[in-house]
Amino acid sequence: MSETSYGRLIRDGLWSNNQALVALLGLCPLLAVTNTAINGLGLGIATTAVLVLSNATVSLIRNLVRPEVRLPVFVIVIASFVTAVELSMNAWFHDLYKVLGIFIPLIVTNCAIIGRAEAFASKNHLLPAIVDGLSMGLGFTCALVALGAMRELLGMGTLFSQADLMFGAIAADWSFSLGANFQGMLLAILPPGAFLGMGLMIALKNIIDGRQRKAQPAKAEAAPAGLESGAT
Repeated sequence: MSETSYGRLIRDGLWSNNQALVALLGLCPLLAVTNTAINGLGLGIATTAVLVLSNATVSLIRNLVRPEVRLPVFVIVIASFVTAVELSMNAWFHDLYKVLGIFIPLIVTNCAIIGRAEAFASKNHLLPAIVDGLSMGLGFTCALVALGAMRELLGMGTLFSQADLMFGAIAADWSFSLGANFQGMLLAILPPGAFLGMGLMIALKNIIDGRQRKAQPAKAEAAPAGLESGAT
């Protein structure tokens, strides 16, 4: 696979085919745990790890699994890695594990993971499958962190509060605050705030994509004129 193809995989995962903003997959945990940026980051890293490991495994066994049983086998592979990630978080990030709760084992049901295993990893070699899983996971994580940061800032007037849950005591002072007198928007940290914030993020992405599409024909029309002037 060429460098251009790898670049396209990364671009698709981070932006063009972002699983949260375009495919709209995995919205249950995305909307449920993103009341703070750290919660979103923790769940995003866990999801990314499962995506990369499951994509790699599915790619390696793709020629050994019969088509009739491929989906059950993929689910078993994903569930195995989710269990490993859950046990690891319980051991090393216990406080964050307690906050995220049921949404860590629910990664098994994330349609984005089984979708990438079926649509991409089962049809491609190991390295492209890993790159696809990593880019899709990072794109999903960025959406989680962005939504969590927006809701936390508007709702509580803080940013990256409780960073010590993930980074330890060294991160106790990493949080940013708008001040003790800030009166946050209660709606932002309630479930409706998650839906509103998600809608705003999708709308912003659509606006940016629309402007890029309009700019491309303008560049294409300007190119021949520039070539003609250069030739003369």
